Amino acid sequence: MIKKGTTAAALLTPATLMVVVFLCLPLLLLLRYSFNRYVPGEFMVDGMTIANYVSLLSDGYYLAGLRTTILMSFGVTIVCILLGLPLASFIARQTGSLKTLLLLAIILPLFVSNAVRAAGWIVAFGQTGVINYFLMSTGLIAEPLTLMYTPTAVFIGIISVNLPYVVLTLQSVIEGIDQNTQDASLSLGAGPFETFRLVTVPLAMPGILAAFVLSFILTMNAYATPVLLGGPAFRMMAPMVVDEVLGKANWPFGATLSFILMAVTLLLTVASSLFIARRYQYSE
Repeated sequence: MIKKGTTAAALLTPATLMVVVFLCLPLLLLLRYSFNRYVPGEFMVDGMTIANYVSLLSDGYYLAGLRTTILMSFGVTIVCILLGLPLASFIARQTGSLKTLLLLAIILPLFVSNAVRAAGWIVAFGQTGVINYFLMSTGLIAEPLTLMYTPTAVFIGIISVNLPYVVLTLQSVIEGIDQNTQDASLSLGAGPFETFRLVTVPLAMPGILAAFVLSFILTMNAYATPVLLGGPAFRMMAPMVVDEVLGKANWPFGATLSFILMAVTLLLTVASSLFIARRYQYSE
């Protein structure tokens, strides 16, 4: 007789092997590259050294890029949660064709690449773009605003990329909350906002944590939007990795940047999730 545990392990073996071959081994190879020496004009020079990590952690240029990436990730994620919660709650309460149309409106942008969406924002943010045209035609401003190649443009562009993911994550969780809990809160005298804050939000906390992690990781690794909307002067980690590998052919330092980015993303994601979960636990 075959034990259930043995059967489950056998079923998981193919997937485990694929993860090891296509994810873990390339990462280990990239880690090995990060300890290589870099000689201009040569593709790869063997020789174990920690000089790449020392250089990264002592160089203000790269530290500034890391700081900008972290601040952008937290800012975008918080705004996406604040915007996504009421929108997801509204969609979860709808039924029939209206709910289908709302979900389609959220899902359809996901079929468009980030580069194409960034190109749309370029049209909106330009000196003669839609936003400046509207503001000048209504008399709110006398001269065009400089919106392109600014942190604000990158901030708005990444929000537009992440928000559908956040809304879909939150909507599926809020939809699973028993409506009787909200009805009970309203019947006991709580208003709609109090019910949302004291009942819906705590019950939706697992979805909020999942949406937080998803948005944070997407922002930490954003490439197309910072490059197209931020310009060459705006520094985030993913474009810096690409510049080191493709622009300078410095694979060792590019690998070092990649692992620092992954490590910081993992540590901040876990720390933020634990902080939110613990604070929620203590506030119950």
